Amino acid sequence: MKSATPWLPAGARAPDRTVWVNGQLVRGSDAALSLFDRGARDGGGLFETVRVYGGQPFDWNRHMERLVLGAALLGFPVPSAPSRLRHALAQVLATEGLSDAVARLTVTRGISGGRPTRTGAWVEATPLAGRLWAGTRNGAASVVISKREFHPGALGAYKTCSRLAYDLAREEARTQDADETLLLGGAQVYEGAVSNVFVVIAGEIRTPPLALGILPGIARRRVLELAGSLGLTAREAVIERADLERADELFLTNSVQEVVPVARCGERALPSRALGERLREAYRALVARGEG
Repeated sequence: MKSATPWLPAGARAPDRTVWVNGQLVRGSDAALSLFDRGARDGGGLFETVRVYGGQPFDWNRHMERLVLGAALLGFPVPSAPSRLRHALAQVLATEGLSDAVARLTVTRGISGGRPTRTGAWVEATPLAGRLWAGTRNGAASVVISKREFHPGALGAYKTCSRLAYDLAREEARTQDADETLLLGGAQVYEGAVSNVFVVIAGEIRTPPLALGILPGIARRRVLELAGSLGLTAREAVIERADLERADELFLTNSVQEVVPVARCGERALPSRALGERLREAYRALVARGEG
């Protein structure tokens, strides 16, 4: 069967939703990026995933700070201004009639050769309901440990469009009916495929240090701040596989899923979810107060 859209494989169909692409609102198969854009050719792009509550993106400034800083450190051409991306997001939400949603904002290195080179950009949003894990909804997530050796590498601290290692890890969770996959290198725990990891041992909350080259999660930062305000002991510390076997609690953070207490890690049932639940409620109270 021949595709009605030349650049789509036969039988393929683009999602029928509105996307803002380089200043234009387009839909379905018209939402296309040039093959000459380095974001498409080489994975040369950065993106942010932002949760939208009642039409308002939470922690917008922090997401934009990470995006702009990452683009600068990686030598991207100057990306679209955060104010322009915010306006684009408002247009997409209005066109799609979305209030509670998950937005993705992507900037690419653009097409080389121009002077000055212009970045590419697109903004899209999808309904929240389809993006929440089962473990987010019921407060008792399950995680598995990846069978692939992992190291974040030189770009692990950036939210780049080169996601294959993380996507394959997510597939491991899906095939085992789990919510998330933990990424380990040797005995060392780094992060989840799309989340940051926290353990609780003897009442102390620990999370792998950013110095390991992992992603500096926006929700991770919020939780560390909230732990301090609640008088909880929390710190960065190297976490090893053996710690997963002796931890009293394990919980994950992610801007879409918020704080997710884990009930099971592999075959092991975690004995408690108390601190994770307490931090989840504190995070939600922060959102309700509109302090992001």
